[in-house]
Amino acid sequence: MQSSSELFPVALLSAELRGDLAEDVYRLKPGNSPDPSVELAVTRLGRADREGGRGVPVILLHGSFSNRRFWYSPKCIGLGPYLAREGFDVWIPEMRGHGLSPRNQAYDRNQVADYARHDLPAIAAFVVEQAGQAAHWLGHSLGGTSLAAALGGQYLGAAEVASAALFGSQVSRNYWPLKLPPVEWSSRFLLKRMGGLSGSRLRRGPEDEPVGVALEALRWYRLFGRFGDREKDWWAGLAECRVPVLAVASKGDFQDPPWHCRQLLEQFGSEVREFLCLGRREGFSEDFGHAEMLISKAAQREVWPLVRHWLQHGGLPRQVDVQVSA
Repeated sequence: MQSSSELFPVALLSAELRGDLAEDVYRLKPGNSPDPSVELAVTRLGRADREGGRGVPVILLHGSFSNRRFWYSPKCIGLGPYLAREGFDVWIPEMRGHGLSPRNQAYDRNQVADYARHDLPAIAAFVVEQAGQAAHWLGHSLGGTSLAAALGGQYLGAAEVASAALFGSQVSRNYWPLKLPPVEWSSRFLLKRMGGLSGSRLRRGPEDEPVGVALEALRWYRLFGRFGDREKDWWAGLAECRVPVLAVASKGDFQDPPWHCRQLLEQFGSEVREFLCLGRREGFSEDFGHAEMLISKAAQREVWPLVRHWLQHGGLPRQVDVQVSA
């Protein structure tokens, strides 16, 4: 089969019409990872009546225990279809072993470091090749964390990222028991024996997560831990990042609280940094939860239009209670 890219092998798995939208599903085999078996599924959504001229590209990154369905349902409801109907060229990757992306040979050892160093740059290169310009990136939870890691590690830059929006993403929350070495060691031992994290068993989502991601998080949060890997300090590298960035947090999100989401934003060296908190005190109808900030009916009415405005104008509307980092 002829590749859909001149960069690396890319197969077009399907091309379907979903009502007023066109859905193309690609499978990328970048070959840039130590594990040569890695393949990544990327779904593109666009308006069926605009196939001759694509809009501005937007890449949506799902979080942990999730897949492309976080962004759009089989009935084409979600932020992805909303943005596609607004004229954007929407791309939705699925991380290794999630959704349509098959599990690679070293699946259990997959880490955010692999996503940041290998997978996101490959996705960025493919989208830039297809769209002819840098994409805007939106990441939820672990998706936003992975994007921050790629930017802090300088694996992605202005040539691939027009702007970055991080929803419910943070890396600075203190888990004090993990600062005690015996607790961290025992947690590591238990995780290795589990062999993986079941989304259905933990009631976190439809997908499983490799144990490597959890072990990596232990390194971040342990005593003298840092947001980075053995080669690079991603946290320090964010100070060199210059792409426009938006951080969105929710008052009802107890997993990734607003203060810590803001702290991640303030580490960026970008000239344009905006922070938005979704809560009743800020004028919203409710204190949104971790997932509800993007997938609820209230989010459809109140949050999605703000996302569209950010993508179209590089900032949020003035009437919104937005805080700009100095």
